[in-house]
Amino acid sequence: MRNKHLSFRSGNPALNANTFASYASKGSQTMTIMGTVNKTALALLLLITTALFTWNLPAGDPRASGLMGLGFIGGFVLAIVTAFKHSWARFTVPLYALLQGLALGGLSKIFESMYPGIVNQAVMLTFGTLGSLLLAYKSGLIKATENFKLGVVAATGGLFFVYLLSWILGFFNIAVPIISSNSNMGILFSVGVVVIAALNLVLDFDFIEEASEKGAPSYMEWYGAFGLLVTLIWLYLEILRLLAKLYSRRD
Repeated sequence: MRNKHLSFRSGNPALNANTFASYASKGSQTMTIMGTVNKTALALLLLITTALFTWNLPAGDPRASGLMGLGFIGGFVLAIVTAFKHSWARFTVPLYALLQGLALGGLSKIFESMYPGIVNQAVMLTFGTLGSLLLAYKSGLIKATENFKLGVVAATGGLFFVYLLSWILGFFNIAVPIISSNSNMGILFSVGVVVIAALNLVLDFDFIEEASEKGAPSYMEWYGAFGLLVTLIWLYLEILRLLAKLYSRRD
């Protein structure tokens, strides 16, 4: 999912300057930053709605695991579809948000049962990071230069490879300790992942701004919202993982 999400950030020919210019020349309704913000807010509202449903299921309710599985698998499929068919984003992104909410609500409930208070902290840190980076981006403190983009994309790709390798090794009962360990190295690894995930938000901001300036079609507002949503979900999960490691060291 992350790998495909990076396609529009690393020179995807379907999203280059000439394409945006051709959209603008057709005189069709175009993408705006405010429109993207509104659609992102709507997608988050949908996600929170279904997350609250699975969150409020009684402990041990068999529906929880089923809904989590549906959310993760269905969300993954819709993410792939959205990445390939940008024009479908207005339909797929709301469904993606609903499904991811089912998954995140159930998963968050599991973490909360293990470490009370962890979910509130993870949510506040996620949106705090979003607000801080948006402010830094708008003020010019952080600029999405080509070298910056290349570095973030390379780091994200390397991280994707590590997770993929861990997933493959898992079939042979071989663990990659640094990913789940609460050792000093394990915590440093999680901190690094959180930083990489957070910096991907800057790439999302840059894409939305550039696309709106170059006259991308209005359905790209939903695709921009999709990019932000994917990054925020990833950031939340990594913050949750980091906090869980820190909480476990208190025991």
